Amino acid sequence: MAELRAYVYLDRLQPQFAAYLGANARGYIPVVGMASILVEIAPGVIINQLTDAALKAANVRPGLMVVERHFGVLEFHSKAQADVKQAGHAVLTSLGMTVEDRVKPQILSSQIIHKVNDYHAQMVNVTRLCSMLLPGQDLYILEVVPAGYITLAANEAEKNALITLVDCRSYGAVGRLYIGGKESDVARAAKAAETSILNLTGKAS
Repeated sequence: MAELRAYVYLDRLQPQFAAYLGANARGYIPVVGMASILVEIAPGVIINQLTDAALKAANVRPGLMVVERHFGVLEFHSKAQADVKQAGHAVLTSLGMTVEDRVKPQILSSQIIHKVNDYHAQMVNVTRLCSMLLPGQDLYILEVVPAGYITLAANEAEKNALITLVDCRSYGAVGRLYIGGKESDVARAAKAAETSILNLTGKAS
């Protein structure tokens, strides 16, 4: 039986997050201001069925499709929120589910490191997928399961504070977000990110 691990609606892609999606996607690149939905499913191969349903239902474009043995991930987007919502409804219909059947996310870890050391910043930057963490900035790290929900945390953090999006890992066993910036901005971003996760509904895993 399929498990809807994550279903995330993003109403308006923020500049850094949109750039991150575009730089790391293997499909059609999104731009700032587009709406987006990310779906994570188990088993992974079912993501092909969901991609078919979404693309036939509305004028949306897929930015990412990952098929792993255990998990599958699909992201699609459009300038029109109505098209994204219609495609999302088609995905849920094809599964015979509603949004309330998704797994409710959990925060596994949340930490802020103040005034990051030069060498620490370099170590983070070696594997980052987004922008550079600068020495002396505060560093916020958030871990969430299922992984797909980290996209909402990243987009909402950027909406609410002047931060640097350093890294975002949106599929796999754990979703992970790294954000850098001034102390007050990082604190505000952390609150927005965690609030967005805690406000989501769904079934306990």
